[in-house]
Amino acid sequence: MEFMPDCMTRAESDLLFERINEHFKKYGFGLFAAELRQDQVFIGFVGLAVPSFKAHFTPCVEIGWRLAAHYWGCGLATEGARAVVKHAFDELALDGLVSFTVLGNIGSRRVMEKIGMTHDASEDFDHPNLPEGHPLRRHVLYRLRRDGG
Repeated sequence: MEFMPDCMTRAESDLLFERINEHFKKYGFGLFAAELRQDQVFIGFVGLAVPSFKAHFTPCVEIGWRLAAHYWGCGLATEGARAVVKHAFDELALDGLVSFTVLGNIGSRRVMEKIGMTHDASEDFDHPNLPEGHPLRRHVLYRLRRDGG
């Protein structure tokens, strides 16, 4: 949760789980639980979501991930994200994906670049769910198109 506004309480985490389930029902896709192959340990999630806020790039489908810190830097987010991109383009026939994070989240930005996403600084934005002056408000936006353009 280093790059998130706050750590979640148990109740907030349970609510997120319910929102993820509702998202799957509404859109037919969502955030998948991520686990280690060798022992099925839950390590976080990776998948697709439709952002609920309005911005210059919405409506859209976002690819995102959130893994336990112990698993950062192991290539797991990249592996999961590549599988989700394949699913998004081959199975869901989506035309494009976005991803966004705070300026300083270098790890997630590297994952975005490794899966072929591109960044145009002119599209960076202030996240509308965070107040003016919040240190995490400024976000970078990355894009990936199915046609590679």
